[in-house]
Amino acid sequence: MASITGDGGITAITRRVVPSASARQLLAWVIPLGLLACSVLVWPFPAPLGVLINGALVGGRIALIALGIALVYRANRVINFAAGDLGQAPTMFALLCVISLGFPYWLGAITGLLGAILIGAVVEMAIIRRFFSSPRLILTVATIGVSQILIALTLFIPGWFDELVIAPKLEPPFSFKMNLGGTNFFANDLMTAMVVPICLIGLALFLQRSSAGTAIRASAERADRAFTLGIPVHRLHTLVWIIASLLSFVAMWLRAGSVGLPIGEVLSPFFLIQALAAAVIGRMERFPTIVVAAIGIGVIDQAMTFQAGNKPAYNDAVLFLIVLGALLLTRRPSSTRAGDVSTWQSVREIRPIPLEMVRLPEVRWAKWIGLTLLFGTILALPLWLNESRINLAAAIVIFGIVGMSLVVLTGWAGQVSLGQMGFAAVGAAIGGAITADLGLDMSLALLAGGIAGAIIAMVIGYPAIRRRGLTLAVITLAFALLTSSYLLNPDIFGRFLPGTRFERPDLFGVISVSSETSYYYFCLVALALIYAVAKGVRNSRTGRALIAIRENELAAQSYGIHAVRTTLSAFAISGFIAALAGVLLVHHQNGLVSAVYLPQESLKVFSMVVIGGMGSLPGALIGAFYVRGAQYFLPSEWQFLATGAGLLAILLLMPGGIGATFSKARDTYLRWVAKRRDLIVPSLLADRRDDTAPLSNDLLAVATDAAESATIGENMP
Repeated sequence: MASITGDGGITAITRRVVPSASARQLLAWVIPLGLLACSVLVWPFPAPLGVLINGALVGGRIALIALGIALVYRANRVINFAAGDLGQAPTMFALLCVISLGFPYWLGAITGLLGAILIGAVVEMAIIRRFFSSPRLILTVATIGVSQILIALTLFIPGWFDELVIAPKLEPPFSFKMNLGGTNFFANDLMTAMVVPICLIGLALFLQRSSAGTAIRASAERADRAFTLGIPVHRLHTLVWIIASLLSFVAMWLRAGSVGLPIGEVLSPFFLIQALAAAVIGRMERFPTIVVAAIGIGVIDQAMTFQAGNKPAYNDAVLFLIVLGALLLTRRPSSTRAGDVSTWQSVREIRPIPLEMVRLPEVRWAKWIGLTLLFGTILALPLWLNESRINLAAAIVIFGIVGMSLVVLTGWAGQVSLGQMGFAAVGAAIGGAITADLGLDMSLALLAGGIAGAIIAMVIGYPAIRRRGLTLAVITLAFALLTSSYLLNPDIFGRFLPGTRFERPDLFGVISVSSETSYYYFCLVALALIYAVAKGVRNSRTGRALIAIRENELAAQSYGIHAVRTTLSAFAISGFIAALAGVLLVHHQNGLVSAVYLPQESLKVFSMVVIGGMGSLPGALIGAFYVRGAQYFLPSEWQFLATGAGLLAILLLMPGGIGATFSKARDTYLRWVAKRRDLIVPSLLADRRDDTAPLSNDLLAVATDAAESATIGENMP
């Protein structure tokens, strides 16, 4: 038997046994490309060469949007939902300049490029920069508001030209026609084939060779460290948003020449998820992988569309499977990367009342009076409202439950979910079928729907949670699209779904919930029970472990906490609560209406919770009351307050959200009480006995030690 001595022998054996890094990288490219080629050439979506080339062109336009998403994420650590809409307004303006004013093609393109530069700079400096120190979830909602503002701007642009254009198609500057593999390609297709590679090469050279590109890559890790090194972070962020806007304009300009430019919605949820999926597959940083993934997604989409009898819902289902498969097959990061830590906080929890003040009469009486007024108003609502209004109030309660499910996952575990209404849809389908088709009790429907939501949450959550980052956000958004277009499609699963109209059964066979008033009180009881359970989870060891993982995953693991398992349990609880709310919602509406569970509704729920306060259960209820209450009860001219643009206006006035504003008001009152009683409360920064006399050194030391002890206690799992 040969002996191995010395490090050289071990190294030689290791090199023969363990594949080299270059070999692993080669396999990482060869295997996915081989699977892609097999799926579109042999099975299950064989298509001719012309269809595949057209899919590659579509994928090239998707790649430009995906790169813009990745750039903004690297700079700000946020998903930019306005990624496509940044190019919407300048493209529409330039397009109408060509159609209405007779601009030459190239002059129109230059006009659009200048408009894209202006929009990117204005959005970053006027809006995004205002939220530099805010939690990144607040900024995510801000990008949703920016998207709606840009769409509204695009709706006004045709009026400037006295044009009523539905989907104008841009005429190319030259003539070209070629038939390849049974598909005709024209000048606009040739333009895409030339312009997209030029943009990709130019972006790569800019990031690798220019000093600004190097600074952008350096500041993407930690903006605060970049500040200390003298890097102009704000200026670089403006440049990033300008580049993202330019990429979006180029993609939309090329798309206008190929398929036309729809007014009011540039990116459908499917198109947006395609770009997000490509960006996530490339981990938001591997630009070549993002480009190849986008092209592959475009090819599969067009190959599926070519199949006889294909439906758009099938494309949505396959897109979800692509994202899920990519998360399962890619390697899990060995440790938390520096880039995963952002200078932008995830959430801000509402601090509890300091222990020194909990038992003070002024605090106790204020608390009990406030709670009495609140609960009294909620319970007395049926005395003031008619049946239709009570129905809307019950809907607010149900959406409050959905919001609490998001607090468990995002607020406590730090994992972003953008598809909570997808889990609600699963609960609605199963719960409605149990009562309407099988004739069983609603309590069984609630239990079965909740369990189904928990199981599905674990199935789709595991591959995303192990990958870290914002992969869970993308897979849940894709799941919301899957459920609304595929799983709830009556043409596909009609015999398994409940009808669009059925009556509410009695609860436990004896309690009638057929009237709107009785169902409102039933939803309130369900809300109270879910609130108590969630509160118990937060106060348990699991809840403390979730907070520890959210704040510092490596430190939590050093205490023996299994990060993936604990986070997955939070996702299961979140899925259970959301699905249970779906069962309540389907019986609230007396039928299954798929429009309620669209991906846009999931984004609205996400915005609702962020605006109220993601870190606390009361914050979710405040957000539901504000957003849904404004939508249901305010006059039509004021309902814009419930839209993304209205939420953006609220965030500009209250950067921490409505919940943070209430918390500040409460702390102001507590400071007044502390000052009146001559108390020192370090957590409230009430460290002065009066407004002029400073603390002595001893008192300051005591206050500092108390504050540090409180901080350490909160961070312990």
